[in-house]
Amino acid sequence: MTYLERIHLEIILAVEREGSMTAAAESLSLTQSALSHSMSKLEGQLGVKIWQRKGRQLIPTQAGQHLLHTSRRLIPQFVRTESQLIQFSKGERGILKIGMECHPCYQWLQTVTKTFLQDWPSVDLDIIQKFQFAGIEALLAHEIDIIVTPDPVRKPELTFFPVFDYEQVLVVSGDHPYRDRDYVNPEDLGEETLFTYPVCSDRLDIFSNFLTPVGRTVKYQKIIETTEILIQMVACGRGVTALPRWLVNEYAERYGIVAIKLGKKGLSKQIHLGIRSEDESVDYIQAFLERARSSVE
Repeated sequence: MTYLERIHLEIILAVEREGSMTAAAESLSLTQSALSHSMSKLEGQLGVKIWQRKGRQLIPTQAGQHLLHTSRRLIPQFVRTESQLIQFSKGERGILKIGMECHPCYQWLQTVTKTFLQDWPSVDLDIIQKFQFAGIEALLAHEIDIIVTPDPVRKPELTFFPVFDYEQVLVVSGDHPYRDRDYVNPEDLGEETLFTYPVCSDRLDIFSNFLTPVGRTVKYQKIIETTEILIQMVACGRGVTALPRWLVNEYAERYGIVAIKLGKKGLSKQIHLGIRSEDESVDYIQAFLERARSSVE
């Protein structure tokens, strides 16, 4: 006999989001009595309490926390599947959602999406560029279908495909004291202002693969979200940054910026596209992966 239904998952999410049974019921277009009866019946059938009261607050029990965690994972999948079924009924294929963990890669991605959209008119695209974006979690939760990342995470339910290699370099202005150097060492950046995207330091290569391993850091770190503004700040001598060499080459002549190797051997990286392993047979996802790989050959 089946006790747990989708409505139970939606209710516990709504209570968590809205903060009360009354507000949750309103958000779900239910009466409070219907909502309470549904959850009480579930608790009785399973012999477990979902919430405990602390004053006016409803606090999830251990069982409630487990149900809440499950709801956060499954409800987005329900919503996505329903949306796809509606699109299929209209003769459409769906929406391919791509999450970006490589912020400078947007220009490259545009070259891939242009041909993909021409060849797959029944598939729409949505590019998600949240700078505090937890991409791997979003991929596992079916919130996105493909992730563009320089840092693949090996999990059995995910598959990553290398797309292209690149070198991460230090970027300085044309009149910076280091402009004629072949490379810099970590200690050379001790008095520098470093402009970065708003990403945790441990996810930034210049920290994780260059400065931090030898116990070094910069004088100041300043956050800028836009690549063009970040480069303009460097060009004006306000500080330095670290970017892929191919991106620096696009802006070098216009702004007079210079790329310098990070360390004598340089800092090599690789861009990957990650998907859920279960989606490897989806034709339009495979088509996108093939176009991405061929775009840099």
